[in-house]
Amino acid sequence: MRLDDRELECLLIHGESFRVECKETSRGDSPNAIREAVCAFANDLPGSGQPGVIFVGVNDNRRPTGFEISDEILRQLSDIKTDGLTVPPPAMFVEKRRLRGFDIAVVTVVPSDSPPTRYRGRIHVRIGPRRGLATAQDERILNERRRAAAVPFDIQPVPGTTLSDLNLRQFGEDYLPRAFDPEILDTNERSEVERLAATKMIASADDATPTILGLLTLGKSPRDYLTNAYVQFLRINGTGLADPIIDEESIDGSLGQMLRRCDDKLKAHNRTAVDLTTAVTERRVTTYPLPALQQIARNAIMHRTYEGTNAPVRITWFNDRIEIQSPGGPFGNVTTGNFGRAGVTDYRNPNLSDAMKVLGFVQRFGVGIAIARRALRQEGHRDPEFLVDEGFVTAIIRGKQN
Repeated sequence: MRLDDRELECLLIHGESFRVECKETSRGDSPNAIREAVCAFANDLPGSGQPGVIFVGVNDNRRPTGFEISDEILRQLSDIKTDGLTVPPPAMFVEKRRLRGFDIAVVTVVPSDSPPTRYRGRIHVRIGPRRGLATAQDERILNERRRAAAVPFDIQPVPGTTLSDLNLRQFGEDYLPRAFDPEILDTNERSEVERLAATKMIASADDATPTILGLLTLGKSPRDYLTNAYVQFLRINGTGLADPIIDEESIDGSLGQMLRRCDDKLKAHNRTAVDLTTAVTERRVTTYPLPALQQIARNAIMHRTYEGTNAPVRITWFNDRIEIQSPGGPFGNVTTGNFGRAGVTDYRNPNLSDAMKVLGFVQRFGVGIAIARRALRQEGHRDPEFLVDEGFVTAIIRGKQN
């Protein structure tokens, strides 16, 4: 949703409003304020449906300051989308534009289709020309707007389910303290149902039907309703599917349980050798770098489709390679042509991605493949290979070459 020069000039002339924020610089306290503004524009409390714009290099009097807009400044602003502090990841565009004879950084933020959006566990909203924290009523408005919209599949309610299908103790003791700033939890008086709605685990405060996200993250038995919500692990003693199977397990449970069990399984089969020859001190070397396996496996779980298929995520460990297959082809901005390219990312399950970030399994968004490549190269492995079609994405991690 790129605005042309005329539209930007018009917004700039009228100054700060529910759609506009001006910052003289991106240094000092400004990075935090800019992130709060991104969060507020993504929430779009007035319900305008129009993008919000942050002008960096413009003062409160709407005049350019001459602040140098370098490539590094643009990169820092772009990192707001992927640094994991704002969840779900906001839809935003960063560019350098020439306005009033000066270079200005323009950050355009598209209203979220699944509010509320949180920055560091706080829900920021725009109230006229100023920012503030959402009240309980503001959250209710945002939740109702999400419910009325064509919401992503991962937060659609699941008919026939009730709060009894969710582990509410896990929500209160583990998930909630990670999702919200402790000060917010200490000071607000929201009910448990309102908190479940704010985290999108249920449809709304008035409709306590669990969502897909709620069942995946907090479900006592997610596969009762989502039969494909598991990881099928196979360890094969050979190089083909016809060779003997020496370990097999269906890894399921709530999101955190499944991810931790998946990590344990990868560690159990990843043999460690002690290298006493290439360094002064001993060096322990695993068959595969564990961070690479974790990143690709978590990506497969994060981006898989749950619609129109009964297929699980599959991890098949052969003697010479590991294949990790995720149901669902490329999504949104990601295509078969640009898959894996740095900076190209989209989210089939944006709220599931948020939950993985909250639980600590994701630190940043959109960098999993890059981290895996780096870890493999450092240990002398080839880059992972990706087979991408409309139905599946398969990652192949090959053993180290002799």
